[in-house]
Amino acid sequence: MFKYYGKTAPYLFLLPAGIVLLIFFFIPFFQTIGLSFFDYANNIYSPNFAGLKNYIEILHNPIFYKVMINTIIYLVVAVPILAIVPLFLAILINQKIRGITLYKILIYLPVIVSIVVAAIAFKWLYAEQGILNYLLNVLHIHSIGWLTDPKYAIYSVIIVTIWKGIGYYMMIYLAALMSVPNELYEACDIDGANFLTKHLTVTVPHIMPTIALVTTISSISAMKIFAEIYVMTKGGPLNSTKTIVYYIYEKAFENLDLGYASAMAVILLAIVMIFSLVNILCFEKNKYQI
Repeated sequence: MFKYYGKTAPYLFLLPAGIVLLIFFFIPFFQTIGLSFFDYANNIYSPNFAGLKNYIEILHNPIFYKVMINTIIYLVVAVPILAIVPLFLAILINQKIRGITLYKILIYLPVIVSIVVAAIAFKWLYAEQGILNYLLNVLHIHSIGWLTDPKYAIYSVIIVTIWKGIGYYMMIYLAALMSVPNELYEACDIDGANFLTKHLTVTVPHIMPTIALVTTISSISAMKIFAEIYVMTKGGPLNSTKTIVYYIYEKAFENLDLGYASAMAVILLAIVMIFSLVNILCFEKNKYQI
């Protein structure tokens, strides 16, 4: 009897997590797929079966391509910064220096700030009469429409995401740096290696799986960005900050077109899964080449 429970014990421990995944992921996932084949545009209470109509309309909708471009811009700008800058900060902070704990707290502080509070604060900074434009006027530079000019709006929102994420990813890197043997750094010092060479030849190869993790998590987060855009711009001006997740929200809860929104959600999930898989495979391949 005890042998039986001993063999099944791991599965019993996994059972609660499996139930949570089933209720909050798999069931909603398959329901979303089902909803994507119905047309809710005319009657939300009695939808008509539409087949692939929603998917075809998405592929012929220019706004969909616009929001995808915005999402890609978010991805290309935010992810490299969130993968590299926290690593650099973690290396600098991973030193035995008096007061280093204070620096860790200050860098991590934005992580515990609510994203809504952060977005409101930055919206105030970006205002036409805000601090940033005041400083520009002091320097005799014309004010900039940080959130009202399509050229600057999306980058202004990206800054909020980066400000919020740097401390979180830095802590992940700090945990990974503890696994790097100090003997390797001492050997580099004996060989006369400089700061950059030491970390490129020792630190980066040893924490490559963590770099892959941070890149994957930050990429998925960038593709699912919503709160900052909802609070700061509502997708404007001229759809310049509207990403795919905000567009899904707009279609589902403002236009009540649940079928169309569900089809976009399925497309987004497919993109995220493919991107994550490619990302992990690339890092796994490079890990053995370094």
